[in-house]
Amino acid sequence: MRSTIGIDSLALGVPRGHLDLRDLAAARGVPASKYLDGIGTHRMAIAAADEDPVTLAASAARRAFALSGLDPKEIGLCVVGTETAVDHSKPIAAFLHGLLGLPSACRIFETKHACFGGTAGLLNALDWIASGSARGRSALVVCADVARYAPGSPGEPTQGAGAVAMIVSERPRLIELDVGRSGAYARDVHDFWRPLHSKDAAVDGQLSVQCYLDALAGAYGEWRRDEPADAEPLARTCYHVPYGKMARKAHRRRRMIDGLDEASADATFAAEVASSLLLPAQIGNVYTGSLYVALASLLHAEARAIEGQRVGLFSYGSGCVAEFFAGRVAAGAGELVARLDLDAPVRASTRLTMAEYEAIRSADAGADRRAAPPSAALHLGASEQPVAFLGVDTADRRIYGLATPS
Repeated sequence: MRSTIGIDSLALGVPRGHLDLRDLAAARGVPASKYLDGIGTHRMAIAAADEDPVTLAASAARRAFALSGLDPKEIGLCVVGTETAVDHSKPIAAFLHGLLGLPSACRIFETKHACFGGTAGLLNALDWIASGSARGRSALVVCADVARYAPGSPGEPTQGAGAVAMIVSERPRLIELDVGRSGAYARDVHDFWRPLHSKDAAVDGQLSVQCYLDALAGAYGEWRRDEPADAEPLARTCYHVPYGKMARKAHRRRRMIDGLDEASADATFAAEVASSLLLPAQIGNVYTGSLYVALASLLHAEARAIEGQRVGLFSYGSGCVAEFFAGRVAAGAGELVARLDLDAPVRASTRLTMAEYEAIRSADAGADRRAAPPSAALHLGASEQPVAFLGVDTADRRIYGLATPS
């Protein structure tokens, strides 16, 4: 009998500071309800000059190892999904290899397809283990992004930053995933993009919403066709969450595909989805990590109550591609979730003033070109101190080191 495969440990990494959307609303002269209720987000994590997808990924991965009791030496595959990469050639996975002390016999690479990159890494890890290539080892899959939009633009309140690290193993203690069973959908569209010369994303908002919903219908329909007639129904569903209101629209569309009318579909939202949106509302958009922040939120709120039950997972990446798949919350997951303390990084975040936020954003353009201290070291190994981006050396190589305590 083949062993189960899935997510054995999970942890978040977020920037030190966040902006409360009530402060942004006041500064932009709009009612707070436009952000809090209209998009379903209360605050957004803001990456400072020394925080980037590498430092956020390292923070999340260190927590995943430290709190789960797993050893980085057991990792044979490290994949990082991102759409805000720090280098056109060197992957974030290579930086993580040094920062985490992963073994030399380890396959490492980066995946990109807008917000789908993390899911591409996760599905690859599942297949790697199922094929026998893992030979008893585990995989580290990290989703890490910094979502930026121009100050004053319509996208500004949908920013965010963070990382989700998942350790994928046989006999997982959190989520047993359905290996080899998913529904996929893809189209070539221009709903969202980020030119190589820009840190800020560009988006066709109305088209993006429609593409998301069309992709959901296509992927979910494909997944349903492969479901056995007597399959256990999904107790909860987590969606890609660029902002909370999008998940509400997605759930309505999915449940109407199941045959419910609009009112009945909406009535299932509180029980089936709401708890997965608590942490996304406190972090904002994490691009590749958005679905998995929702999963972390669900587990943090309800793991004990839904042990043994099935959970649906919908991932969307603009451009576009989508996948719907499912898994089962493992027996005993509640106890591990309590130990992982999933929301601790969010609780530790400090509220920024508008002046602090605007200073960070105005410095974005030069953040990647400042000089690093000549004595800075890259390979840090294990440490409780956070990792910081220190700048670039004379050859434009990015340098990471221990953050200076504030």
